[in-house]
Amino acid sequence: MRTSGGLRRVRNRRATLGVLPIAIVLSLWGMVGCASPGEPVERRSPIPTAITDLSAEQSGNNVVLTCTIPRQTVDEKPLQELPAFEIYRAIHPIVQGLAARPASTLALLVTIPSAMVATYAAGGHFRYVDSLTAGDFLPNHQQSVADYVIRTRASTKKESAESNRFTLPIYPAPLPIADLSTRATQSAIVLSWSAPHATLTGDVPQITDYRIYRASAQTPASAAAVNELLAPSAESAANLGAAAAAGEPASASPQPPQLTSPLVQIGESPIPEYRDGDVQEDKTYVYSVRSLTQTPGKPLESADSNLAVTTLHDVFPPNAPTGLIATPVPAEDSLGAHIDLSWAINPETDLTGYNVYRSEKAGVSGTRLNPQLLPTPAFRDMNAVPGQSYYYTVTAVDRTGNESVPSAAVQAGLPTAAGSPAGNQATP
Repeated sequence: MRTSGGLRRVRNRRATLGVLPIAIVLSLWGMVGCASPGEPVERRSPIPTAITDLSAEQSGNNVVLTCTIPRQTVDEKPLQELPAFEIYRAIHPIVQGLAARPASTLALLVTIPSAMVATYAAGGHFRYVDSLTAGDFLPNHQQSVADYVIRTRASTKKESAESNRFTLPIYPAPLPIADLSTRATQSAIVLSWSAPHATLTGDVPQITDYRIYRASAQTPASAAAVNELLAPSAESAANLGAAAAAGEPASASPQPPQLTSPLVQIGESPIPEYRDGDVQEDKTYVYSVRSLTQTPGKPLESADSNLAVTTLHDVFPPNAPTGLIATPVPAEDSLGAHIDLSWAINPETDLTGYNVYRSEKAGVSGTRLNPQLLPTPAFRDMNAVPGQSYYYTVTAVDRTGNESVPSAAVQAGLPTAAGSPAGNQATP
């Protein structure tokens, strides 16, 4: 049987046990809630710094936007990942030399999610291609300008301030050349194409020039694969922008060829033809041509033409040797009678030697007399039979193995013991 004093002691112990957990919880809450005295806790969403170096340039019927990717917040803290990009645009007419901008704000052109920004990034810079359509140009050939700004955001709650506004005039460029072709000659690659006759909005202005671009590929490749690498079309750029707007990953392009040089301008031509003489054998070249029209302030290039891929092979033989002479030489001392042949040196720089042919019938090439290519324009026929008439011809061979047509034939022979004559006459 418990006494009243015992009951009081039990109740006090229970009350004490009930208080202790509350004290422990409060102590732990204080440890978690306070990092250190006086240190503020970051609670608001990060806001990227505003872009200040936005620039744009028209290339063909595209406007290429570039800027530096923000890496810090307005509080000078590093961004944990690439921010999303929101690109805004407005197109206005030019009235009496000034852009007539309405009071309305620029319209959102495209949003590129954070996960896709790396697709448009290189070396810390962002690059986006805005593909203009016929509807983006004002009717009746009105001159117009395009305004661009960019905002970025690291969260859905708050975007950055606007970038600097970049304004540039836009003009419909000639449509890309579609029939660029190449033809190899012995010393050059000849390009030809048709002049463009239209823009997105109508007739093309006068073409002032054509610019020729060339790249080198390590191995022969199809033009389609090269196009994917070097000449992103307006359609592909639009598809990429649409995928970005929808938050979808870009589709993989075909495996491109390995290039040994970038696509660079190598010349200009006032007519739709160009001769590239600075080429090497067994190298693969990739060509593009852009039309040039004059706009106020500076010329405007079209987009790249179809790309022509050419590998230069030496399939051109040297010229036939000339000046062939055949001289009968009688026996003397230990050297038997023979026929000496000589001819003029061929002018080709890639020549490796000559072949001599002998026949007993005019108009027939006959048999080759030298087992190895002759390095010099001379040969001694020690197997001529006295009293037999022969027809000699000579060919030239280059380092690729191309052999020329035969030279003009020369008739010659050794006299018999009775002294029958031996000829030395060229046969037509």
